[in-house]
Amino acid sequence: MSSGHTPARGRVPLRLRRGSPPWARQRPTWREARPAVIASAVERATARPSGNWFVVGAVTDLRATRPLSRNVAGLEVVVWRDGSGRLVGGPGVCPHLGAPLGDSPVHCGTLVCHWHGLALDGSRSAGWEPLPVHDDGVLVWVRLDAVGGEQPTRAPVVPVRPEPATALQTVWHGVGVCEPEDVIANRLDPWHGAWYHPHTFVDLTVVEAPAGPQDADRFVVDVSFRLTRRLVVPVRAEFTAPEPRTVAMRITDGEGETSVVETHATPLDPDDRGRPRTLVVEAVLATSDRPGFVLARAAAPLLRPLVRAAVGRLWRDDLAYAERRRRLRETGRSPG
Repeated sequence: MSSGHTPARGRVPLRLRRGSPPWARQRPTWREARPAVIASAVERATARPSGNWFVVGAVTDLRATRPLSRNVAGLEVVVWRDGSGRLVGGPGVCPHLGAPLGDSPVHCGTLVCHWHGLALDGSRSAGWEPLPVHDDGVLVWVRLDAVGGEQPTRAPVVPVRPEPATALQTVWHGVGVCEPEDVIANRLDPWHGAWYHPHTFVDLTVVEAPAGPQDADRFVVDVSFRLTRRLVVPVRAEFTAPEPRTVAMRITDGEGETSVVETHATPLDPDDRGRPRTLVVEAVLATSDRPGFVLARAAAPLLRPLVRAAVGRLWRDDLAYAERRRRLRETGRSPG
């Protein structure tokens, strides 16, 4: 929908911006960000099959002594590792008298109800039925056929990722008062990046956007990540939606080529006012073929909190976007 150029990949990934206009004088993108284009992309994304799989958290959220628990679309779910380290999970309500299993401890791979001591090893027991779960190495998924209502699949649709051994991985999660489709709509509007997040993005141009179902269903963007006021890292990235609750941003040229940022949206239980809530889980898998990146991986324990803080700053903005979109839709004032 607009033209651009592929960022050149030089020996030094940084660029010094000279003479760029201030925020208010940058090129407007509102004519290109047509509501119908975004809405059509969201409609196609949310129509794709998911196999009834939902992200419930990060692999690193699992603890040896506590289950990972979520209330997904009104269903309480618990996930933990059994005595052999295998991922297991099922309903988060004890079948005996309804105790919240998410508050119960795990002892040697067995989840023990803290009300009356019912012990669960992940297999069927006393009316408790396990659910299909999946560990993709970064995220934990659970399959809820009663919620998804689709043809179930053996595994979720996981975006193509860089080799785990070479990537710096971190996961952020937060909750917004919105529907999953509002989160997906935010991610399928790349035009807002430099306007809405000037602290992080500059010089953004959308060089390819789908005009209809027959096109390659992706958005391609040239953008620079801001390090300081004038020092930036230019890249080309593409946004795709492999399943209805996931958008993957992949760097296709420039520093960090093949790095991926995955955004997953999982419906939760409504809040105390009956408003919908969505869990946003964003996984960052950064990689680089530069020799110095080995040092970055070695410093991962120090870098992960910084990356999560940067992601959280962006999502403070983007959850406000998603929540506003939900309010407009519910009042019938949504444009497009």
